[in-house]
Amino acid sequence: MSYSVESIEPKLVWKYFDEIRKIPHGSRNEEQLGKAIVSWAEAQGCKTVTDEVGNIVIRIKAFPGLEDAPTVVLQGHIDMVCEKNSDTEFDFEKDSIVLVRDGDWITADGTTLGADNGIGVAMGLALMEMPDAVHGPIELLFTTDEETGLNGANNLKPGFVTGKMLINLDAEVDGVIYVGCSGGRDCNLSLPITRTDSTPGHTGLELVLKGLRGGHSGLDIIQNRGNAIRLLSRAINAGMGIAKINLISIEGGDKHNAIPREATASIQLPAGDVDSVKAVFAEQLKGFRSEFASAEPDLDLVVTPTDLPSTVLTEDSTQKAIGMVIAVTHGLLAMSRDLKGLPETSSNMARVRTENDALTMLTASRSPNRSAINAVIERLTAIGELAGATVKPSEGYPGWQPDMKSKLLAFTRKTWTEKYGAEPELTAIHAGLECGIIGEKNPGMEMISFGPTIENPHSPDERVSISTVARIFEFTLTLLAAIAKSK
Repeated sequence: MSYSVESIEPKLVWKYFDEIRKIPHGSRNEEQLGKAIVSWAEAQGCKTVTDEVGNIVIRIKAFPGLEDAPTVVLQGHIDMVCEKNSDTEFDFEKDSIVLVRDGDWITADGTTLGADNGIGVAMGLALMEMPDAVHGPIELLFTTDEETGLNGANNLKPGFVTGKMLINLDAEVDGVIYVGCSGGRDCNLSLPITRTDSTPGHTGLELVLKGLRGGHSGLDIIQNRGNAIRLLSRAINAGMGIAKINLISIEGGDKHNAIPREATASIQLPAGDVDSVKAVFAEQLKGFRSEFASAEPDLDLVVTPTDLPSTVLTEDSTQKAIGMVIAVTHGLLAMSRDLKGLPETSSNMARVRTENDALTMLTASRSPNRSAINAVIERLTAIGELAGATVKPSEGYPGWQPDMKSKLLAFTRKTWTEKYGAEPELTAIHAGLECGIIGEKNPGMEMISFGPTIENPHSPDERVSISTVARIFEFTLTLLAAIAKSK
């Protein structure tokens, strides 16, 4: 049974979040939630517009007397990352998220929570039922398919919103105001592989590398967490040093913006080498646990016998496949030279699969600097082509360059300082907020981003702080009033 949030303040925010979590809304499956949002808005007398890809604008009337105040756009995305623990039975196409409370935190039972960005969407929707809230005209902009490539924002038509001040509610650290974000490019690699008949008298082993924390491939990349695909490949490579191993299959990871938490492989090897290879795997696990001692306390490598299929990869294909996985760039590559403690450039080996005739790989690279992203893509291309792979980078999406002189930022800093007695922290985020794309489509738009504290987004450990939801929503109301009264 899901924890009831009806008594948590602010009640309207949690009311809408509770409604959102009941409706399946993984990326590219947001239609049902979109229709519900439009229905909720129309029930409150708000005008709505929905475009061809499901993006929604809801127009909330100004408080009486403030009709001429600047229109403010409150923006979030309605899709969520669908990740679950391997031992959790859950269907993201039809099941409702089950909420769990742990002190000040709301989390989910074995799945992602969807606070990214359901809690931001809920904050916007709550304003529809607050006639006494002081604000000018508001446009709620809710985009689709953010998590798989910012596709809703990419398909926005100029003029879909009219406001020139945008508050993005998709940030995840209380007390931090974001004024810029990274751009990104994905890259698909496809390495041809050749199969041969399995060898009579040989043994099959299944390897499962599990227990990693995973997380957001931008926000959490600085934590230096393990990548399950990379670690599993390192273990297999070590085993290849003492025995003839033929890869049968390897797979791990899923979403481009999630660090792989689990990976599985099957191998063929001579029966007489099983014990010595298992000993090598045990030594590798010991080394991994030492290497990631504080970051990955639950890391494990499980080895079990498995039946041999009719075919396995050739020795040459096995070496090239494992070699390419080990060689491909992953992790934090550079820190910002201007903002202390901020990652600048990174790359995530997000997904690997073996299919009939190819090993396929998806990577996701990030940086606010287009030249730096291009350099990572050049490196990936060189590695892939040296291994004999076809490499196809995406066009990517733009970063968001800070505008430290914007009026919206000035309002935000002043309001925060007056309300909380200290300057907010200003920074950029190592993730692909939609602000860069929305700003590119709406020249002259001023933008900021903030939100409550959300930990471990994009993983089943995702959780949101109840107290910071209240604090950020209260600040949003205060800021909207300050903007409306500033003319």
